[in-house]
Amino acid sequence: MYMKITGFETFNLTSQLDRPFGWSQGWIDHRSVGIVKVTTDEGIIGWGEGSGGPAATVVHDIFAPNLIGEDPTNRIGLWQKMFSLLYNANLAGGLGGSAISAVDSALWDITGKATGLSVSELLGGQIRDKIAVYATGLYYTEGEFPTRLLEEATGYVDAGFKGMKTKIGGLPMDEDINRVAALRHAIGPDIKLMVDANQGYNAPSAIRIGQRLAEHDVLWFEEPVNAKDVEGYLQVKSALPMAISGGENLRTRYEFNDFLTRRAYDIVQPDVINVGGITEMRNVAMMANSLGIQVNPHVWGSPIMIAATLHIAATLPPCPPSHDPEPFVQEPVMEFDRTPSGIRDGLVAEPFDQVDGFVAVPTGPGLGIEIDEDAVRRLAS
Repeated sequence: MYMKITGFETFNLTSQLDRPFGWSQGWIDHRSVGIVKVTTDEGIIGWGEGSGGPAATVVHDIFAPNLIGEDPTNRIGLWQKMFSLLYNANLAGGLGGSAISAVDSALWDITGKATGLSVSELLGGQIRDKIAVYATGLYYTEGEFPTRLLEEATGYVDAGFKGMKTKIGGLPMDEDINRVAALRHAIGPDIKLMVDANQGYNAPSAIRIGQRLAEHDVLWFEEPVNAKDVEGYLQVKSALPMAISGGENLRTRYEFNDFLTRRAYDIVQPDVINVGGITEMRNVAMMANSLGIQVNPHVWGSPIMIAATLHIAATLPPCPPSHDPEPFVQEPVMEFDRTPSGIRDGLVAEPFDQVDGFVAVPTGPGLGIEIDEDAVRRLAS
């Protein structure tokens, strides 16, 4: 007899911020994350992320009735079953894709715990045991410029980060350019600096600000236009000298297909809580690698998605192969969110941290983390 799935429980976690922050699409005063707990008849529990808000309804109303009683170690089979349940009505994008992501990652966690293997071992083993990361922060906050913003940036340099990312698109263009120029001056020429517009421009506007930012040695320009505007991406990419990146909001390989095969991205940034979980993120990453497109995963959530992404990144080949591959050049680099989050820092006893710009891949079975369920229920209350 095989192990069987016995239940699903979802949690919408919320953590208040001491200081609200913003980007091109708005401001927030709290952090939120949706996670799923999958239980089995052998008492093994798996955790996944992506089931926030209405996605939890997909988990409970569509997936649970069809997956309870199934073998959780049959990850590919159950991924296809979930996808097929949403396929006919074309619901595997958006919230449907996030629901698949949450359950899929939990199944990998269960399988690893059942076999004593980590997710990266289940994927076939590691190319690297630590992942290069860059600091994501430098959001808009009230009264930040110049002192607090620049102190944050130099703090990342002092902490050992080799790169960092800031926001654009939320201020008048001249103010955003002055902000980036000040950041470049503060961190010096040797630290990588990236900008993220969060889909805040049309193509001509993105080109205009990109041309003006080029003198500040911006490594990549993330989400310059609408996430589904492949022609806009191509227009921007053909006009600017820095790399163009995107993909965090796309679901499944089918939504990535045109962007990858038409080379609309220089760098693709799939997100494990959106793309379809560990199973589909690996598919998208290898598709991109075969086309010579660098994979730098997007991460902005709890320790569950951080762990899942570290395991996947451990298995990704350099792009292209090199005798001595370099982070930001051939080696993947992972986003490492440094904005305040009681969820990210409160769900595990030892939150992930970086040393000299790298985060170690967890070594325990499954995701390799122990979720504090009391903290989960407290943050969900």
